[in-house]
Amino acid sequence: MPDSKEKILKTINRAEGGDLLSRRFDQFIMGLILLNVAAVIIETVEPIYEKYHPFFDAFEIISVIIFSIEYVIRVWACTAIEKYKHPVWGRLRYMVSLGAIIDLLAILPFYLPLVLASTDGRILRILRLFRLFRIFKLGRYSLAFNLIAVVLKKRRAELTVSLTLLLMLLIFASTIMFYVESEANPDSFKSIPQTMWWGVATLTTVGYGDVYPITPLGKFLAGIIAILGVGLFALPAGIIASGFESELSNQKKDKEEAKEEE
Repeated sequence: MPDSKEKILKTINRAEGGDLLSRRFDQFIMGLILLNVAAVIIETVEPIYEKYHPFFDAFEIISVIIFSIEYVIRVWACTAIEKYKHPVWGRLRYMVSLGAIIDLLAILPFYLPLVLASTDGRILRILRLFRLFRIFKLGRYSLAFNLIAVVLKKRRAELTVSLTLLLMLLIFASTIMFYVESEANPDSFKSIPQTMWWGVATLTTVGYGDVYPITPLGKFLAGIIAILGVGLFALPAGIIASGFESELSNQKKDKEEAKEEE
């Protein structure tokens, strides 16, 4: 039985090497996920949904059946992995892992309305939109998603520092701007939390223009804060770009070494 579980896991996990069956399964699931995301988007166009809703409903049922079977198989076969080998506690540990939670969220929006028959219509619409969680399943099969996860994990310390600096600047800028502008412009700067909306728009240089300072001092400070925002918001982008370059370089080096060994 363990051997059969290992074979099943090898097939349904991301293909490694030349395993044709595993590659075909990856391609099938990735295609199904992308079609589901497309269906969620297209369904919001009322004329299309009204005309083709039987097709959308049938496609949703078929997709949920496939994803549900995949989830059950993963829970059943996970005991072939050393850290999940206990038949009960191992499966429970697997079920609270990130990958298993994403798999569960991919099918849960379909089953909840069946259990909660009296659910409000607005909640049902939100639950249907939660099907977009299926796109995160791509992380298990896509090398690109896997690369993103690796980079974020390796650079989490630098990203944490840069995001902390951004948060500190946002609080500092919003607090100063509130005290400078609240008397002259009380409708736009009623409180520090409300002023944070201006801070986010300014620091990101989006500048929606719905909230802006009107005093000379406020305008002067806003200019300085905007300049600081350009520099600080470039930090996370630079860290991530550097991480991608380093990881791609390492992968290329590993492939070259593997070829030399062969």
